[in-house]
Amino acid sequence: MYANRCDYIVIGAGIVGLSVAYQLKVKEPTAKILIIEKENGIARHQSGHNSGVIHSGIYYKPGSLKAKNCIAGYESLINFAKEYGIPFDICGKIIVAVKEQEIGPLNNIYQRGIDNGLKGIKYLSKEEIREIEPHCAGIRALKIPQTGIIDYPAMAATLLRLFHELGGISKFNEKVIKIELKGEKVQIVTSAGSYIANKLISCAGLFSDRIANFTEQKNDLRIIPFRGEYYELKKEKRYLVKNLIYPVPDPNLPFLGVHFTRMINGGVEAGPNAVLAFKREGYKFSDFSIRDCLDTFTWPGFWKVMGKYGKISIGEIHRSLSKSAFTKALQVLVPEVTEDDLVTGGAGVRAQACHRNGSLIDDFKILSRGNIVHVLNSPSPAATSSLAIGKYILNEVS
Repeated sequence: MYANRCDYIVIGAGIVGLSVAYQLKVKEPTAKILIIEKENGIARHQSGHNSGVIHSGIYYKPGSLKAKNCIAGYESLINFAKEYGIPFDICGKIIVAVKEQEIGPLNNIYQRGIDNGLKGIKYLSKEEIREIEPHCAGIRALKIPQTGIIDYPAMAATLLRLFHELGGISKFNEKVIKIELKGEKVQIVTSAGSYIANKLISCAGLFSDRIANFTEQKNDLRIIPFRGEYYELKKEKRYLVKNLIYPVPDPNLPFLGVHFTRMINGGVEAGPNAVLAFKREGYKFSDFSIRDCLDTFTWPGFWKVMGKYGKISIGEIHRSLSKSAFTKALQVLVPEVTEDDLVTGGAGVRAQACHRNGSLIDDFKILSRGNIVHVLNSPSPAATSSLAIGKYILNEVS
């Protein structure tokens, strides 16, 4: 019987936690490794509620953890998908400028791609855009050949299966309620039991700050949840989008803006917006948690963010409540889209780390102290980067 004493405990069975646990088990096959997850299965939140994009790394600041791990993780991800038969398609995407003032930011994105080592990035004229995406409006665009789509839930399931085959153990429906240092060991108390580990790695996603607060008294990051809502094109209208169409992101905003994504199952998603969620796992406008709201509204950094982005947030809420407004935002890229072409799609919640001073943490944030590693912030492209992040964390715990 598997004892409550472990070499490693990993909190969280999202794709990052699964990657860490699996790669630890490969590296140390005799180690006792346990995954603890509060849900009844894997990839229940960010890992299972994204649009399945394999990111190229073109947006990220050269030298950042995002850039390094996305570029490294990209190749690892594709090799993993090929080896284990996970559906994927490197279909490429275009980033489209629809007005003259977007040409400068588009050029900056091109330069970032070059700085990050991407090959084959190509400028497209208005006519060339139409050759690739016949229904897309734009005056200039970038074609990014490395971008693709994949079935991330299938990848997560494969990671768990391989982890189990190597002798790893997972426990579900166990919420972590306390973490304490016991000499050179770590005690993790859950809703169902107590465990002792030599080392702990927390990959808790939307609850990364609360888990970190058990051991970090001066944690100056708070998770602010933002819900991203999608529509999908009706089946008979999927011809309007061949692959992936993205706008030129506003460099002053933390989100990419609404875009079109062909999914691995053949559907086409349109969105997302970015609306403050009143619950950390709030996938509907009506979802509400008193504790989660108190955590958000009592955080000094949140009000500084609202002071900066408040007007934009009102527009996002308007799009959330008005299908007409959402459609108009989509028509900037694909003018032929109408309200009748759209059906309600899924939603995801982004765990946005916000500093006490009001800055939104854009890069991955991983804190290693003693025998504990906290993944405090792992936004997109965390899924693309997951195998590389796993290796990075292995170095931290070695």
